Amino acid sequence: MKHYFDFNLTGKKLLPIWLLFYALFITPYVFLIISIKNMQIGVVPQLYVFPILLVLFLIAFILIFYISKLIIEHVRYKGKSITFGGTFGEFIGTVFLGYFLSIITFGIYLPWFIRNVHSFFVDNSSYDSHAFKFQGKGGKLFKIITFTFILPMIILMIILVQFAMKNSGIMPASIIYIQQVIIWVLMIPYMYFVHKWVVNIDYKNYNITWETDFWNSCGKIAVEIFLSIITFGIYMPMAMLKLYKYFTEKTVVRNKEITRKLGFDSDDINDFLFIWGQLLLTIITFGIYYPWSICNVYSRLISKTYLE
Repeated sequence: MKHYFDFNLTGKKLLPIWLLFYALFITPYVFLIISIKNMQIGVVPQLYVFPILLVLFLIAFILIFYISKLIIEHVRYKGKSITFGGTFGEFIGTVFLGYFLSIITFGIYLPWFIRNVHSFFVDNSSYDSHAFKFQGKGGKLFKIITFTFILPMIILMIILVQFAMKNSGIMPASIIYIQQVIIWVLMIPYMYFVHKWVVNIDYKNYNITWETDFWNSCGKIAVEIFLSIITFGIYMPMAMLKLYKYFTEKTVVRNKEITRKLGFDSDDINDFLFIWGQLLLTIITFGIYYPWSICNVYSRLISKTYLE
């Protein structure tokens, strides 16, 4: 029997926090990026750039806390909402510590920082008086980032630098295009392993995991990325739907006696047109409609997601 999830957050409720995010983070960040791009090559950025980036970083985390809290608390299953008990003080303490340790370790601590932030939101969420528990380890994420992202990118950069040196520093447009394609290809295993790492959560005596094999998953991701690229992004909402359905149906809830699966009732064309409609309304309102857009899309997807 299928038991469907529900999502009842409204754009009106999300709007105040989104306006703060828009005013305090997005607008200053865009102006800062424009000012940096307008600087002449070889000119050292003004010292004010770095404190502003730090402030924007902290503002982003503060507002992400409240946005995430709202989203979590408005997911429902069998008429009951997920509750969130994390406090802002605990969260900002996790952020400050992680940020500090990441800086003094030259980024080495970053996977553990990511793990602690993700764990904060999972571990402080509960359903029917039972808490969730994230089981992913920072050490495993460190290996994933190192071997599927950092090392491949270093190798690619070495090859490109050697090519440029042999051609008097000239990089043809065709090579730049091929470079972008290679980067997307290299990102596919990274996306696969990170997603598999993220979906590893305990609830009561159940473990929630994503069960699939490497080649099929990477092939699926590659096809959807390829179709999005050759259609100049027009296909992207469909790619998101296809991957959401694929990821959802590979997610299992298991204990020693029972295995339950998640599913998604897709309606590809109508869902595709609906998401594009929400995107267009967000664009023509310069982002003001975004709270309604994200709530409407979440509600449509989550209400079609079920647990057998």
